[in-house]
Amino acid sequence: MRNVRVRLAYDGSEFYGWQRQEGFVSVQEAVEEALESLLGVHVTVHGAGRTDTGVHALGQVASFHVETRLDDNCLLFALNAHLPQAVVATDLETCGDAFQAQIDARGKRYLYLWRTTRFRPPFGTRFCAWVPDPLDLPLMRRAAAHLVGEHDFTTLANAGSPRNSNVRRITALRLIPKRESLGMIVAGNGFLYKMVRTIAGTLLEVGRGKLSPDVVPELLASCDRSRAGPTAPASGLYLVRVLYHESCFQHTTFGPRGRPGVFS
Repeated sequence: MRNVRVRLAYDGSEFYGWQRQEGFVSVQEAVEEALESLLGVHVTVHGAGRTDTGVHALGQVASFHVETRLDDNCLLFALNAHLPQAVVATDLETCGDAFQAQIDARGKRYLYLWRTTRFRPPFGTRFCAWVPDPLDLPLMRRAAAHLVGEHDFTTLANAGSPRNSNVRRITALRLIPKRESLGMIVAGNGFLYKMVRTIAGTLLEVGRGKLSPDVVPELLASCDRSRAGPTAPASGLYLVRVLYHESCFQHTTFGPRGRPGVFS
C-alpha cells in the first residue's frame, strides 16, 4: 500500500463540481470509478479543493492510497485509459505516507478568463465568459490592488459551508489583457465559496464604470455581500495550481515512444 498524488485537468462543464454527490456526476466520482475499474477495489480520492459546477481545472491535485505492482509511470497511463474524456491525469507520483492533497495545501492559484470580442464567440463559450462592453483597465487594476493582503472577504463570498473565519490572504492579483481577451490571475492561501468568481464580477463592475475602485476597502469592511458585484459565470474559472511546502511533480514523464514534442 502506497500513497500517490496525481495532478488532474478537467472540463468542468461536464461535471457537477469536484465532490461526489448522489445522483450527480462529479470529478471525484469519475476518478474513483476509473481506479476501481483499473484495480478492482474502491479507492477514496481526496482532492485539494472542491471546484464548483462548471469550474475547470488545469492543475487540481488529488491523493489516494493504493496497492498495485504498477510503477508510477505505468499507473499514470493506465489511469488515463480508464478516465472519461473530460478528465486527464497529467502527472502522478508516489509521495510520503502522511501527504493529503487538501490538508497539506498552503495556497491556490486561479485564472478567470473573459473573451472581450464585440460579438459572442462561436467557439469555446464553455471555457470563458463573454463581455462585449468597453472596460477601463486602469480602474480595474486600482480596485484589484485594494484586495491584495489579508482581509475579511465575507463581502466577496456567497453563503456556503460554515467556516471558522472568513479572513484570507491574497498574495497576488493581476489583470492581463490580450487582443480579444482579458485574464485575471489570483493567488492566495485559501478562498471562500465562490470568492474568486465574485472578485471577477466586482472588478468587471469597476471596469464598466458602475462601481468606483476607491470604495473597495469600504465594501470589504461592510461584510455585506449585496454591495459587491455579481458572481461571474463558472465557465471562465480555472484552478491553475495548488501550492505545497514540498516540491511536487518534478520528474519528467515519458510516453511509450519518448517525450512528446522532443525530436532526436
